[in-house]
Parts: sequence; structure tokens; C-alpha cells
Amino acid sequence: MEFFIEYAGFLAKTVTLVIAILVVLASFAALRSKGRRKSAGQLQVSKLNDFYKGLRERLEQTLLDKDQLKALRKAEGKAEKAGKKHKDKSAAKPRVFVLDFDGDIKASATESLRHEITALLTLATPKDEVVLRLESGGGMVHSYGLASSQLARIRQAGVPLTVCIDKVAASGGYMMACIGEKIISAPFAVLGSIGVVAQLPNVNRLLKKHDIDFEVLTAGEYKRTLTVFGENTEKGREKFQEDLDITHELFKNFVSSYRPQLAIDEVATGEVWLGVAAQGKGLVDELKTSDEYLAERAKSAELYHLHYAERKSLQERIGMAASGSVDRVLLSWWSRLTQQRFW
Repeated sequence: MEFFIEYAGFLAKTVTLVIAILVVLASFAALRSKGRRKSAGQLQVSKLNDFYKGLRERLEQTLLDKDQLKALRKAEGKAEKAGKKHKDKSAAKPRVFVLDFDGDIKASATESLRHEITALLTLATPKDEVVLRLESGGGMVHSYGLASSQLARIRQAGVPLTVCIDKVAASGGYMMACIGEKIISAPFAVLGSIGVVAQLPNVNRLLKKHDIDFEVLTAGEYKRTLTVFGENTEKGREKFQEDLDITHELFKNFVSSYRPQLAIDEVATGEVWLGVAAQGKGLVDELKTSDEYLAERAKSAELYHLHYAERKSLQERIGMAASGSVDRVLLSWWSRLTQQRFW
């Protein structure tokens, strides 16, 4: 027992020291950056054709002996020279710009997405293609509304947009996906959830039980409809439901505008479907993984992966690490509550 007490004291001192060091480092970083202009992010571009070629060559080096490998390289060299000789120089390969969107509740990835789209639209033409690898279970309406508006810029510019879904595109995620001229899904990806949900606890009766009053003062009849601590009224509930219905109707109209072939009232029930069933409903055009689709496109097009990386200061990185840990715990808890039927 004495050992554990001593160990606990040592651990407490160590944690205190680490926190003190982090505070000092953050303070120094704040002083150094004070008065400086915040540095912008950077657009990172990589050619996916080289990535796929590297995978193939690495496998060949492992499986083939020296003579076989030499003969293969010689044959490839001859084929490449013959291709260059007969190639029409005026006909360049089409370009495919590949973007990634991994969505959280706040659609935080929108900040990078907007810069990536701005960059590619300076060069992309209707002969090119944008492929978005999308993964999102949805979140805040206004956040995913902005993310969808960014994708709409691609359609408005006349550049073909293909959306690939390997795992999930539900609710706000499908709001983004429906903008694609072509939606490709893995067979067991989760799609749909064209609906709106809002939920909050109310502890007013618990407060009353302990003789605790909670006052809610508003200017405007519907400034507050439902509250966590105050006493909710039937009129407030009706107004809250009315707002949800309006948002749902806007969601349905948005999806219908991009996929008019959908029987919207049949699919806008808040239900989700796996890829195979979603294709039958018209929510998906083709069943295929993003890897399969991009590998096929790499045979006839030049593939470029775009990623806009924000430059973070030391104090921002420390804050993001702490915030990210909390978010991961909360999101894990929320996922267990809401997605148990898919486990």
C-alpha cells in the first residue's frame, strides 16, 4: 500500500512537471508569434500514377528473378518508345483531381476542401474530372450546407464530379454526395438518412425537486423553444417540430434538384441502406470501391491528389491535441449509442 501511495505521489509530480513545461513552451510560442502575420497553409499535390506504379514495381521486384525483371523492363521500355513515337502530341491525357473529405459533426474538413476546390478550378476544364473520396455520417445542417455549396462550385464550372463512398455517406454526408454527377459506392457502405434530428435532455423536474429555479428570459416569442433547464411548453415543442419539418423539406428539395430520378418521398424517411440496396433505390449509380475506380482511371488519365494543409502554431497544435482527445471520446460514445445496429 505504501508503494502505491509513493508511486501516486511520483506520478502527480511528473504530470505537474509536464504540464508546466507545456505551458512554458506555449508561452514562448505565443510571444514569438505575437505581432507576426499568421502563416497561410500549403497546397500539397502528389501524382497517384506514380504511387500505383511504385506498388506494382515493388511487387515485381519481390516475385521475379533478375532475368525476368530485366526482360520485363526491356519490354516496357520498347512499349514506351513505341507509344511516344505514334502518339499524337496534340492529344494530352485527361486529368483527374482527387480530393478527400473525412467529415465530423462540424464538417471541419470544409476549411481545407474550399481551398482545394479554389485551386483546381483555376486549371480544370470540362475534359478533366474531380473525384471526391467521401466519408461522413453527417452533422450540423449549416456546416454541411457550406460543404455542399463548395462541391456545387465544381458542377457550376462544368467539371465532371464523381463521388466515391467506401464506408458511409449519411445525412449531411449524402447531402454532399448527391451533388456528384456519378455516385460510386462500396457494396456495404451505408447511405441515406435523408432526414433531420434534434434531441436534448431536460432536467427541469430534477431542479424543481431540489427547489432550484432556472429563469429563461427572451425578447422574441420564439427566441427559445426548447431548453435544457427551463420548463418546456407544448407551444415551444410545436414550433421546434415545425422548424425541423422546414429543414427536412429543404433537404429533400436539395437532393431532388441534383438527383431528380429519385422517388424522394420513398428515400427521405431518415432510413439508411447498404450500397447494394441503395443502388436499387437510385441513391447510388455504381457499386465499386474508390481504389478500384481510381486504379482503372490511372490507366488512361493523369491522377493528382490535392490536400490543403493548414500551418498550425505550437499553442494551436497543443490545443488541437487536447480538443481532439475529448472529441474522440465523445464521438466514440455517441457512435456506440447511435450505430449499434451496424456492429
